[in-house]
Amino acid sequence: MRVQVESIAAIQAFVLAAEKRSFKLAGQTMGLTPSAIGKAIQKLEEQLSVQLFHRSTRSIAITDEGTLVLDRCRRILSEIEAAQAEVSNARAAPHGRLKIGLPVEPTLLLPVITAFHEAYPNIQLDLDINDRFVDVIDEGFDAVIRSGAPADSRLRHRKLGEFGWSFVASPGYVERSGVPKSLADLAGHACLRQRLAETGRLLPWPALANGEASLPDATITATMMEPLLELAIRGRGIAHLPDFAVRPSMEKGLLVELLPGMVQETGALHILWPASQYPLPKVRVFVDFMSTHVARWLQR
Repeated sequence: MRVQVESIAAIQAFVLAAEKRSFKLAGQTMGLTPSAIGKAIQKLEEQLSVQLFHRSTRSIAITDEGTLVLDRCRRILSEIEAAQAEVSNARAAPHGRLKIGLPVEPTLLLPVITAFHEAYPNIQLDLDINDRFVDVIDEGFDAVIRSGAPADSRLRHRKLGEFGWSFVASPGYVERSGVPKSLADLAGHACLRQRLAETGRLLPWPALANGEASLPDATITATMMEPLLELAIRGRGIAHLPDFAVRPSMEKGLLVELLPGMVQETGALHILWPASQYPLPKVRVFVDFMSTHVARWLQR
């Protein structure tokens, strides 16, 4: 298929119709009639020799083949937008909407996000805070910060830094229940554990010295980290959480560390963004800013 100006317009019409699930709404965005949108998409279907939508008198539904084409079309439009930004010298003043995915426990990241917004006030931030494993490309994210090693070849990534994990409890809990002397002692304590939303399984805790998994019974489970932190502060048990999440509460004396030095487990934060030879200025400055400032916070 030879890419012409009208083909780009048809691609834009297709992406908007897929996202809004309506030729009418796509037409309103582009300043065209629903009929013009339909004809542009029909011509694109003829050029690709594939049906992109199932059509009825009241609705449209994207086909399986259309879903495959949609990812490519989004990338084409993103490259065009990036090229336009280069030509217009937009690097001097990054601007526009930036959709960012953040972990559910944003204690570390929100101060850095605030500093970024102060440095780049013309960038409008759209923060999606959850522990769901989002699809960066399909869900239209400009960048996502998550733990664990990325595996999607469609994405570029940069390691922001490593962090440790700590067993913590409130001073009141320690006074009532005592201090565990070893990982095996955790089996006799109230344990606050995270349950993975995707699988329903408990997030593993560190291994025992003899190599067997340490799986104490969970007194309370939650699919998010934040309630476990709050429950630990309220004296409901022992939690195993990232250092950056518990550091502020430990500095205030709300939590104390248990079993210090006994576990050397570490994690890592990465920032991921759609692969592009010409990343948009707003994405480039965000990646650079987070790479510098998050690493400093992790090293505190």
